[in-house]
Amino acid sequence: MSSTVKSPIRFYSEDELDALEAEDPLAAAKIAHAQAMAERGLDRQKRYGPDDPLPDPAAVAEAVQTVRHILHRDGGDIELVEIIERDVRVRMKGACAGCPNAVIDLKQVVERIVGAVPGVVSVSNTF
Repeated sequence: MSSTVKSPIRFYSEDELDALEAEDPLAAAKIAHAQAMAERGLDRQKRYGPDDPLPDPAAVAEAVQTVRHILHRDGGDIELVEIIERDVRVRMKGACAGCPNAVIDLKQVVERIVGAVPGVVSVSNTF
């Protein structure tokens, strides 16, 4: 089996996005949004060097508890699965499991609260 090598992310300039917007506004909006999200992720990764401390597991657990209280309002739940280096892995449970809004909750609630813990670079949902 051969492994697939991903090509580097290509960022469009403002002029390129303006030109694309004249032809296809929806595509331009999607690309602009994807670029903003990618830049946010790259900024998080650059924020910490190899000598910086890893996230405090107690602080991560406390942040997950905060998220649990928010998700419980709608019948959802979350479980801290593991912390690998700077990646926090959680499991969305309860009403969140299989819910189409779980992706939005992960991005807008979980990543904002758990991702604010010093040392955390990414938060991902495991099944």
